[in-house]
Amino acid sequence: MDTLFTRVETARKNDNAPLAARMRPATLDGYVGQAQAVGPGSWLRRAIEHDTLSSVILYGPAGTGKTTLARIIANSTHAEFVEVSAITGTVKDLRREIEAAESRLLTLGRRTILFVDEIHRFNRSQQDALLHAVEDRIVVLVGATTENPYFEVNSALISRSRVVELTALDDASVRELVRRAVAAPEGLAGRFELSPEAEDEIVTLAGGDGRAALTSLELASQMVDAPGDGAAAGEKGGPAPLVITREHVVEANPRRGLPYDKSGDMHYDVISAFIKSMRGSDPDAVLYWLARMLDAGEDPKFIARRIMICASEDIGNADPQALLVAHAAFRATEVIGMPECRINLAQAATYLALAPKSNAAEAGIDAALEEVRRGPRREVPSHLRDRHRPGSDEYGPYLYPHNYPGGWVPQRYLPEGLERGCFYQASPRGWEAWRQEAIGRDVADAEKSGHDAGSLG
Repeated sequence: MDTLFTRVETARKNDNAPLAARMRPATLDGYVGQAQAVGPGSWLRRAIEHDTLSSVILYGPAGTGKTTLARIIANSTHAEFVEVSAITGTVKDLRREIEAAESRLLTLGRRTILFVDEIHRFNRSQQDALLHAVEDRIVVLVGATTENPYFEVNSALISRSRVVELTALDDASVRELVRRAVAAPEGLAGRFELSPEAEDEIVTLAGGDGRAALTSLELASQMVDAPGDGAAAGEKGGPAPLVITREHVVEANPRRGLPYDKSGDMHYDVISAFIKSMRGSDPDAVLYWLARMLDAGEDPKFIARRIMICASEDIGNADPQALLVAHAAFRATEVIGMPECRINLAQAATYLALAPKSNAAEAGIDAALEEVRRGPRREVPSHLRDRHRPGSDEYGPYLYPHNYPGGWVPQRYLPEGLERGCFYQASPRGWEAWRQEAIGRDVADAEKSGHDAGSLG
C-alpha cells in the first residue's frame, strides 16, 4: 500500500528519470503508433481493455513501444503484474515467481501476468521452465524481444503464445511523441520551443525509434544556454521559452547510428537488400546498403563473399570478368582491411550492378543436380569413355575437336535421353549471348559441310 513516503520516493524517481521514461503513457489512449497491432478493433487492444489477455510475445525493433505496452497492461489489469529480466534473471527466479503465482491463484483466485523483457536472452532451459506454467495458465506470459521469436524463442513456448509484431514508428508518430514531450508537465513543461528544423533533425535521427527521439530531445535541451538577466519576458511576465535549434540537436548527437545487429534480423535484411540491388542493376542502392553495413561495423570479408557469390549467381557468363573483379575485391579486403577496402568493395559492387545479368550458371547446375538426384541412371556414351582399358577399341570413334576447323565438331556429349539445352539456357545478354551466336554459326557451318548436326546431344 502506498504511503506518504513511497509517494515521495516515486516522485523523486520520476524527477530523475530520463525523459523517455517520464513520457511513458499509462493508458492506451496515450499510446502512439502501432495501429495494426494495438489500434481499435485489434485483438491486443480488446484483450487489454477487457482484461482478458492470454500469453503474448511482443516483437519489434528498439523504441517501438514494447515495454510501454507492458506498463499499460500493468496499469489496466486486475491481475498481479510481476517482472523478470532475461538479462539478470535465472531459472530459480522464474520458479519462485511461478510458485508465487500458483499460490496466488489457488488461495486468492487472482491471475498473474509475468513480463519478461528481452526474452530471447533466456537460454533453452530457462524458457523451458516457463512451459507448464504458461500452458496451465498459472501465469500469463508477456514477453518482449527485438529478435525474431520464431528463431530465438522455444517453439513450444511460441505455440502457447500469440506473437504480435510492432514496427518502426512512422515520422508522424515520432513528431507527436516529441511535441507532447515539449509541452507536457512531466516532459519539458513548455520551458523550451523546438524549431521546425530541429524537429525534422530529431525525427530523421530517430529512424523510427521513439525512445531515441525523446533522448535526442532531452540531450538537445541540455545544450541550450540559459538566458541572462536581460532575457525577454514571455507571456504573463514569465521567461520566454528557450529555443532548441538544429545545431543543438546535431551537437547532442555527434554521430548517428542506424539500427543494425550483426547476428539478427537487420543483418539479414540489409545484406538481402544489398544483393537484390546488385541483381537489380541499381548502383546507388548498392552503395547505400554497403554504407549501412560498413558504418555498423559489419565484417567486410562477409560482404566480399556475398559479392563473389553474386558474380556467378546473377551475372555468370554474361560478363565473366565479374567473378575476377569480385575475387580481386575479396583479396584486397583481406590484405588491406578497413577503412581503405571500402573503396575496393564499392568498385566491385557497382561493377556487378552495372554488368549484364544472367542466372544461367545457377539455374543450369541446379537443373542438372535435380536430374542426377531424381532421374534414371544414365551411362557415359561409349565414344567418351576412357581408352586405357582392354576392349576400348570397341567404344567407337571419338572426334577430336582440334582436328576440325574452328576447333569444334558436332558430337554427342550428353547421355542418351538428354538433349542439348536441357539444363543451360543462355541469357540474351553480354558475352554469353555473343558466344551463343558463335555456337549457332558453328552449327550452321557444320550443316553446310554435311555433318549430322542432330548428333550434337
